[in-house]
Amino acid sequence: MNQRYVRRATTLAAVAFAAAVAGVATKASADPIEVATNEQVAADKSAAAAQDRINQLSDEAQAMLVKYRQALADAESFKKYDDQLSVQVASQGAEIANIRHQLDEIEVTARDVLPLMVKMVDTLDKFIALDVPFLLDERTKRVAGLKAMLSRSDVSISEKYRRILEAYQIEMEYGRTLDAYDGKLDAGKESKNVEFVRLGRITLMYRTLDGKEAGYWDADTKAWVQHNSYASAVRAALHVAKKQGAPDLMLVPVHAPEKVKP
Repeated sequence: MNQRYVRRATTLAAVAFAAAVAGVATKASADPIEVATNEQVAADKSAAAAQDRINQLSDEAQAMLVKYRQALADAESFKKYDDQLSVQVASQGAEIANIRHQLDEIEVTARDVLPLMVKMVDTLDKFIALDVPFLLDERTKRVAGLKAMLSRSDVSISEKYRRILEAYQIEMEYGRTLDAYDGKLDAGKESKNVEFVRLGRITLMYRTLDGKEAGYWDADTKAWVQHNSYASAVRAALHVAKKQGAPDLMLVPVHAPEKVKP
């Protein structure tokens, strides 16, 4: 039994020694350049991975810097916009205060202006009644419209005043124009269809449609006077007023001014 054990142990030792010798031979036979190359490749891969990471971090940092600068620019822009809005708000506040003040003044003005406008319309009405009686229907209707307008709440004070001034302007224009129109002459109980011709407010003459009768308005007696001797003057005035001829000298009846007593 002991001999077999010794032999077996010897055999195992020999096998172990052979394996050791083979391992040494294998290591000894490895190429140093290949080993160095493998190590360099591994180092390059590691360096490349590190560089990729560095590049990624650099790109992220650059993007964050761009966002930061944009945020600063936006903040500056918002600040300027806020400052401008503050100025506008202050201006609007002053404007609101001014408007409120004007509204208060308008209420006072309305109380003063409305009686004045009523008086202006009444004066115009009386003036037309005392004036030369031309275009009476048109002029009296205009005054009636003004009186009705004064009582309307849907018409502003400025519009009421504008229309009153417009009526006064129309009456002023009558004083420096030559005009001809058809109408009815109410002389006593008779009513005649005639042609009227007006030279400002100096004279108002008429002629019947058949041309057989002519006359004028007498400002002294406040009545119509038949005076056929003015037929040619009426005809000439109508000719010029209707733009059928050039302006020319005309002989017309004129109200003589009264002598002022000393």
